[in-house]
Amino acid sequence: MNKKYQPIVISLLIIIGIVIGNNITQKNKNHEEDKINAILQLINSHYVDSIGEDFEENIINSILKDLDPHTTYIPQKDYQAVKENMLGDFSGIGIEFNIIEDTIVVVSPINGGPSEKLGVLSGDRIIEVDSINIAGIGIENSGVVKRLRGVKGTTVNIKVKRRNIKQIIEFEIIRNTIPLNSVDVSMMITKTTGFLKLNRFSAKTSSEFTKETTKLLEAGMKELILDLRDNPGGYLSAAINICDHFIIDGDPIVYTKGRNREETKIAASSSRLLEDIKLVVLINEGSASASEIISGAVQDNDRGTIIGRRSFGKGLVQEEIKLQDGSAIRLTTQRYYTPSGRSIQKSYGGNINEYYLEQYLRNDSILPDSLKFKTKKGRIVFGGGGINPDIIIEKDTFLDYKTINKIIANGWIREFSMKYSDLNRKNIKKITNRKEYINKIEDIIYNQFLAYINKKDSSFNQNIKDDDMRFIKKQVMANISRNLWGNKDYYRIMIEDDKYVKKGLEIMQTSN
Repeated sequence: MNKKYQPIVISLLIIIGIVIGNNITQKNKNHEEDKINAILQLINSHYVDSIGEDFEENIINSILKDLDPHTTYIPQKDYQAVKENMLGDFSGIGIEFNIIEDTIVVVSPINGGPSEKLGVLSGDRIIEVDSINIAGIGIENSGVVKRLRGVKGTTVNIKVKRRNIKQIIEFEIIRNTIPLNSVDVSMMITKTTGFLKLNRFSAKTSSEFTKETTKLLEAGMKELILDLRDNPGGYLSAAINICDHFIIDGDPIVYTKGRNREETKIAASSSRLLEDIKLVVLINEGSASASEIISGAVQDNDRGTIIGRRSFGKGLVQEEIKLQDGSAIRLTTQRYYTPSGRSIQKSYGGNINEYYLEQYLRNDSILPDSLKFKTKKGRIVFGGGGINPDIIIEKDTFLDYKTINKIIANGWIREFSMKYSDLNRKNIKKITNRKEYINKIEDIIYNQFLAYINKKDSSFNQNIKDDDMRFIKKQVMANISRNLWGNKDYYRIMIEDDKYVKKGLEIMQTSN
């Protein structure tokens, strides 16, 4: 061969090889798709029994289950509810409710919602919806949602029974947009310390957070305790926007990479509303995804103190792909990494049940020495999945969770609190010093609660230990306070003996 043409020939051979290779790969891919379609057609055409409606969904779930725990299929019937949760609102009549003794009881009308504007009150019992009786029929939460939610601007007629009023009260309610609030509570717990609890990261979380922290700043906040306990995450953009308020412009927040995705680094911008505020972040084993992104960014940039227990360890990025029938697949395409390079995702090689149970069986004091990373200032932090806090809060081993869980699972606290609130609403509403009043009557109410349990289940062992009694008292009084006065009163009671919050306040004081 003439050496003059040798480079050209080699180049042509390489190009031909690439083309042939791509064709083979495409043929193999098409072959696999054809095989799956052929099997489905064979089953549909020749299988001995009729195929159930769930057959297709079961096949999809069988394919996805061997990928990772967070790649999921969302059926068309569930998609709207999932979408509402992420968008941060829905269309309905605007009430929080519980089902107590087979009756829908209004816990509270949502501020600014159509029910509140028409005069629906906490404690009202809904007995009819659009002339159909719904009391005493075994209705479940999904049945309530189906009847009360609907297209914005449409009308729903309800009848309610109100205590001490003989007549049935009728309401014609026009459905409207109802916010699903991300902020459970935002309040000052000392003269200079704000407390804010987030329950999710939706499309509206960032604006809610900005609004509430601005109020806290106006109230004199110099330190913030951000509570992300049991927050499962949500939109990455919401976590980034919140980090922007704390992290210095240009400092890294998180980066992502995947097999078929380019590495993407996300840094803080210049929107620093809380630049000079001292920060403590509370996490536990229920804090996941976006909660871990914020915790990791704060820790790796030495911006604040992380207190609690190692977070869940959900560091996989899902992209939502809509299917033609209105269903969707959330496919994992990348992993999250903290600024120091730690992978947030914990191991998921084993059984799916083991993956979710791991958070209850782990020992937070055992850290993987081989997975050491350094923060911006050179502090050692550890990888291995999840965010390991700077200060660990041990689990309460002295509580008898068997007793407590039975009381909670049976709904006794929720039911008793609603009944007590309903009976005493007129008198208690007049109380000015709520804390003093609650402390004064808590023993009386606790004894009434035990009598209530005895009516429900006379076989229940009421030899309750002192620690458990204190825990149950707090739960009952906090629930009554929420029914009567709102979320702030609930949280004021709940955080009085909260080890996480106490440690956070201690850190704030020592850093001043």
